[in-house]
Amino acid sequence: MRGTLKFCSMTWAMTRTIRIPMARWRKVTVPSGCRLLCVTPADPPPTGDRYNVSRLPFSEVTAQDLNYFEQVVPGRVVTDKEVLKSHNIDWLRTVRGNGKVLLKPRNTKEVSEILRYCNGRNLAVTPQGGNTGLVGGSVPVFDEIIISTALMDQVISLDNVSGALVCQAGCILEVLNQYLERHGYTMPLDLGAKGSCHIGGNLATNAGGLRLLRYGSLRGSVLGLEAVLPDGSILNCLNSLRKDNTGYDLKQLFIGSEGTLGLITAVSILCPRKPNSVNVALLGCESFSRVLQVFTMCRDHLGEILSACEFFDAACMKVVKKHLKLSNPLPANNFYVLIETSGSSAYHDEEKLNNFLSKALDTSLITSGTVATDQSKIMSLWALRERITEALAHDGYVYKYDLSMPVEKLYELVEETRIRLGTAAKTVVGYGHLGDGNLHLNVTAESHSDTLMTALEPFVYEWTAKHKGSISAEHGLGFKKKDHIHYSKSGEAVNLMQKIKCMLDPKGIMNPYKTIPSSD
Repeated sequence: MRGTLKFCSMTWAMTRTIRIPMARWRKVTVPSGCRLLCVTPADPPPTGDRYNVSRLPFSEVTAQDLNYFEQVVPGRVVTDKEVLKSHNIDWLRTVRGNGKVLLKPRNTKEVSEILRYCNGRNLAVTPQGGNTGLVGGSVPVFDEIIISTALMDQVISLDNVSGALVCQAGCILEVLNQYLERHGYTMPLDLGAKGSCHIGGNLATNAGGLRLLRYGSLRGSVLGLEAVLPDGSILNCLNSLRKDNTGYDLKQLFIGSEGTLGLITAVSILCPRKPNSVNVALLGCESFSRVLQVFTMCRDHLGEILSACEFFDAACMKVVKKHLKLSNPLPANNFYVLIETSGSSAYHDEEKLNNFLSKALDTSLITSGTVATDQSKIMSLWALRERITEALAHDGYVYKYDLSMPVEKLYELVEETRIRLGTAAKTVVGYGHLGDGNLHLNVTAESHSDTLMTALEPFVYEWTAKHKGSISAEHGLGFKKKDHIHYSKSGEAVNLMQKIKCMLDPKGIMNPYKTIPSSD
């Protein structure tokens, strides 16, 4: 029957029953954006103390500096300690700076004047978007001036034919998506932190997210950008052309640079049409080898409509149930696979999904599953995957690793880490993006422990390098991982990065202590 999925029940097991009435769902409300997720009330110790880092010889902010900033951004110079507190602590409450000044420009000209002045005075700065990063890249290490893009939140234009969106860097990802949906388009990027993260920060970290399997990385979607260099110069590469083969592609320097080469102020991004039909299926698997087989079958049977393929283990399901009170619509399984399809024809997409599910049942690759087609039920299923990070923050101090490697190796590292840590860890979980070989290995403990850190590092990085992987798949290097870059990049590559940094930022004022090791 048109518009009805064959496997449309709340839960279906190893059965050949074709049509079963839809059972009741419990609607889950997903928070729009969560900041400072760790529920531990105590502030983390100062970053410099915890990581034994010395402050570089930058100038300190004076009353004269504050007077100048007040002229540039009147009424938007923040020095109140209570207001600054949340801007000095990262999303997971694992690092803490001591920035004493927060500046809130509204446009590129104001950013230019701020950076020109700071460069002349040798004042270090930290660009900050939604502060949702996970590697300590968006908060000061010491007393760097925080430049927030929060007020740079205007859409500049949308080409209704090509789908090219031009906007300021402070636009929130979810707000952009809502704007685009009203015009029949959607963002090519989707993240769990979409309710808080800024598009400029997404570019600065080259965020991956849940739709990379379908739409590719930001490096392919971004058509152009505008950035202010450390000396205040404005680099305008803000075109909206699909093809422009004139000279070096300078925008790529700033995508993934984490605010160390300049501050992104505007972006032009190619947006796909909003799909007319979206289906989400949550499937249960007995082993990771079957998870991989399900993924292969997904690509074979779903092809062009496959928009996401995620996995998470039983430990992930346990923490979201325990800390967030979410419900598992399936019987307990060792692994779960979440599949999303999106296309232009509901009938066509349902037929392809039904064929895939039938084949997966016939071959015993899955033990149970559920399918959602309306928005509230889709959100309920996605919440089980997207809110894992939030649940882990409730579980204790979190050691987070964002790794890419050959997809068949993804879960081996989780298993070896569990064995290595034993009872020293509270929880060890593995989840991530099957479509791009991205594993999120997370370990929780009651509190930060140097002993546990020593057991994890460099073990995790050495294991990843041994299997030809990357120590940062989508989160960036930030402060926490910059000294481990050599596990993924050659000495020659790191040396060239240092030369580029020195050329564009000779005084080193842009987001110091982050992304690449010092060339000293």
